[in-house]
Amino acid sequence: MMSRFLLLLLVVLSVDVASAHDLWIEPAAFLTAPGKVVALRLRVGQDLLGDPVPRDPAAIDQFVTLAGDGRHPIAGVDGADPAGIVRVDADGLIVIGYRSRPAQIVIPAEKFNQYLKEEGLDAVLAARARQGQAGADGRELFSRSAKSLVLSGPARPTDGDRPLGFRLELIADGSPYRLRSTDELSCRLMYEGRPLAGALVAAVNRRHPAAKLTSRSDASGRVRFALAHEGTWLIKTVHMVPAPAGSGADWESIWASLTFEINAPAPLDWSAR
Repeated sequence: MMSRFLLLLLVVLSVDVASAHDLWIEPAAFLTAPGKVVALRLRVGQDLLGDPVPRDPAAIDQFVTLAGDGRHPIAGVDGADPAGIVRVDADGLIVIGYRSRPAQIVIPAEKFNQYLKEEGLDAVLAARARQGQAGADGRELFSRSAKSLVLSGPARPTDGDRPLGFRLELIADGSPYRLRSTDELSCRLMYEGRPLAGALVAAVNRRHPAAKLTSRSDASGRVRFALAHEGTWLIKTVHMVPAPAGSGADWESIWASLTFEINAPAPLDWSAR
């Protein structure tokens, strides 16, 4: 039986590929303190508006935190939303990561081509045209890698995002919590441990989703965005390569996202809940 998580993603993608294909981590609070508990929700949708994705162990490849005391799996209740719970032990930047197992989908040709255009996957569009497949349905193997940065206590110069070793991963240079609106954020995009150049990366602010920022990663895999608004930000991208032989798919997509806040409000008082 197909897991509920994978079924939700397949339904979303098959209904409207162009408008609902991002997966991200949405903490209950981006600012917290030692001793607090932070609920972690998975969301699928567009422009930081999405549907809940309950915890499904069959879909999880990794769901982890990386903080001062090391790397730990994230606990949760199967079938529940939020999908995970983290207890904060110390001050510092907490890196939260989720990676899904691959799943397959078949997308009608017109929607698949539209999706490739919107995500800046020009090389795949060109390859389909060369191979005479522009009118063929897209047989795709896909997986998602999502990260979120949560700050416990004050922002310190020594804090910074760290790699989790995901196949495709966005890594902020330093800590976004030392930035203010209009400051520039620099991120590295890594694919299989190496910088990925030429990928289209987008930055979306929850309060101003129409003012989406986009940039192509440079030779070092870096993109830079001037973050002109406060609130929650989503950085996102997708990379596509030929699917492995025998997989039953033509293409394999790997998605990556990163969430954090700029000028975040005061943390919630979880002791009152």
